[in-house]
Amino acid sequence: MASPSSPERGLVLSLALSWAGLALAAPVEVTVSDAAGRPLADAVVFVESAAARAAARPLAGVDIVQAQKAFDPAVTVVTTGTAVAFPNRDTVRHHVYSFSPAKRFELKLYVGTPAAPVVFDTPGIAVLGCNIHDNMAAWVVIVETPWFGKTDAQGRVRLPEVPAGRHQLRSWHQDMPVGMPAQTQPLVVDTAVVRASVRLGH
Repeated sequence: MASPSSPERGLVLSLALSWAGLALAAPVEVTVSDAAGRPLADAVVFVESAAARAAARPLAGVDIVQAQKAFDPAVTVVTTGTAVAFPNRDTVRHHVYSFSPAKRFELKLYVGTPAAPVVFDTPGIAVLGCNIHDNMAAWVVIVETPWFGKTDAQGRVRLPEVPAGRHQLRSWHQDMPVGMPAQTQPLVVDTAVVRASVRLGH
């Protein structure tokens, strides 16, 4: 039987390395609770490392809707460079803004959807408000990683296929004081499911 040509050998090697890379990863299951030990829903959990930054890509098709004089969703997680649209589905006009260091912008009084989306290009937490309706508030968490999620009603989230290695596990919740960064703890991923617990409180 003829031996593979150089291009074929290269393809075989590339596929082998790809499969090896997939094998050297594992899910990370995180449970987040408050200071009293109660489950925290909608807590943002994400993995930070050099590998995470290298793998992060902007997301597509992200909307933060205004309806019934509220933002939906209240908490949105995006990767750096993601463009977010702000459709207004109310019958009244809104004036959406953020003065947070991670992203400063204003969408002055409008209905419908502004022609230009807002690009969130700096990691951090942007607090959103409306100049017309003071009760409206939302948060955008900008991360440099593809491994992120929000906890369910039981305070749990599963991050699939995190690469093996040393990372930082970061966690944040909207009840944390404004300006407080996401909490950080070390995370070591091997090839088996990793389970971590986080307690957020102040």
